[in-house]
Amino acid sequence: MIIILYLSVALIAIAFTILVVYVSKTLKALQGTLTNVAGTLSGLERQMEGITTETTQLLHKTNALAEDIQHKSDKLNTVVESVKDVGDTIQQLNLTVKKITTTASTSMENNQEKVNQVVQWSNAAMDIWGKWKQRTEKRQQVNNDHLI
Repeated sequence: MIIILYLSVALIAIAFTILVVYVSKTLKALQGTLTNVAGTLSGLERQMEGITTETTQLLHKTNALAEDIQHKSDKLNTVVESVKDVGDTIQQLNLTVKKITTTASTSMENNQEKVNQVVQWSNAAMDIWGKWKQRTEKRQQVNNDHLI
């Protein structure tokens, strides 16, 4: 029975040795894998630093662009207000012209009879002046004929 015990201990020792060898190989393989992972993470860290730098620059440019757009928007608002003021002024001018036209038209309608009388008197005065001019010309011709 002691032999069985010695054989058992020997078998356990061999099994433990085989186990240690395989665990050692596994740990070496795991060490290589972890080294590769560490290298990959190091490269990834450098890339992340580059991305962070680019993102920061992009954020600064975006902020500058937003400020520029805000500044230009403020200037455009001033232009729009000026155009609105011009439109209001033109509208007021149109209303004033319309009132003047309406007033003149109403005044013409109210004074139509007076205007007709002025036209008749003007025609009469023109006729008198025309007749007087003809008589004056005839007198001058007669005087010129007598002198000759």
